[in-house]
Amino acid sequence: MKTYLMADPVRYPHMDTAQLRETFLLESLAEHGAIHLSYIDLDRAVVGMAIPLAEPITLPTDPDLRASYFTERRELGALNIGGPGSVRVRAETYSLANLDCLYIGRGNPEIAFTSDDPATPAVFYLLSYPAHASYPTTLVRREDAKPTQLGSAETCNRRTVCKYIYLDGARSCQLVMGVTHLDPGSAWNTMPAHTHMRRSEIYMYFNLPAAARVFHLMGPPHETRHILIKDREVVISPGWSIHSGVGTQAYSFCWGMGGENQDYADMDPAPLDTLR
Repeated sequence: MKTYLMADPVRYPHMDTAQLRETFLLESLAEHGAIHLSYIDLDRAVVGMAIPLAEPITLPTDPDLRASYFTERRELGALNIGGPGSVRVRAETYSLANLDCLYIGRGNPEIAFTSDDPATPAVFYLLSYPAHASYPTTLVRREDAKPTQLGSAETCNRRTVCKYIYLDGARSCQLVMGVTHLDPGSAWNTMPAHTHMRRSEIYMYFNLPAAARVFHLMGPPHETRHILIKDREVVISPGWSIHSGVGTQAYSFCWGMGGENQDYADMDPAPLDTLR
C-alpha cells in the first residue's frame, strides 16, 4: 500500500508537472485479478480498486493500518463500475450491478469481492476513512441514488448527480460518496468551481474511452494548475484546492469526501472571475 503525503498551498506553487502528478494523481490502481490500495495522509483516506476474475479477492489489511482487520477502525464504500459482481461481508453476500454502491461500516472483519463472469469482471472502486462508530452495511442501487439534473447544454455542463452515501442516504461516520454523469456533448464538471476546507475530496474518473482525457483543474482559486487524467485514474483534492475539469468528451466520475462535515451542500464558491 503506497502512502501519499500531500503538499500544502505553500509548496504547491513551486511544483512542476511531474511533481504535481506524483503528489496528487493515483495512476495504477486498476489491474485485472488484483487489488491495489493507496494510503493518503490527508484525512487518513484509503483509496483502492479490486477487479476479481475467476477467484474472489479478499480485502487485505496492510501493516501500516496497525489494525487486526481493515474495518476495525474504518468504514468503506465500494462502487461497482464494471460487470455484475458481489461483495461478501461476514456471512452476508450483496450482489452489485453496474453503478450499485455498498457502504460497509466499522467492525466487519471479513470482506471479499467476486465477479459473476471473469470475461466481464466487476470493478470495485474503494474509498475508506476512519470511523468512530459503526453504521449498518447498506446497499444502494443505482436507481435509488437520488439523481439530480444540473447544468445545461448551453454551458457544456449538463450532468446528472447521483448521491449514494450521505446524510439522507446510506449513513456513515464521515464518508460521503456519489457519482456524476455528463450528458453527451457536455464536457465540464463542477463549474463554477468551489473549495471546502472542512473536508477533502477525491475524484475517480471513468467511462472514458482509451483515447479520451480529462483536464482536471486544481489549486487555490488565484493560482490554478491542471493534471491530465485517463480512464480509472484518481486525483486528490485538499480542502484549499478547487476541483473541476473538462474532458475531450463526456465521462463519469465518482466523488468521495471525508472530514468533519457531511453536508453535501457545504461549499465555498470560487466564481469564474476569481480564478487565475
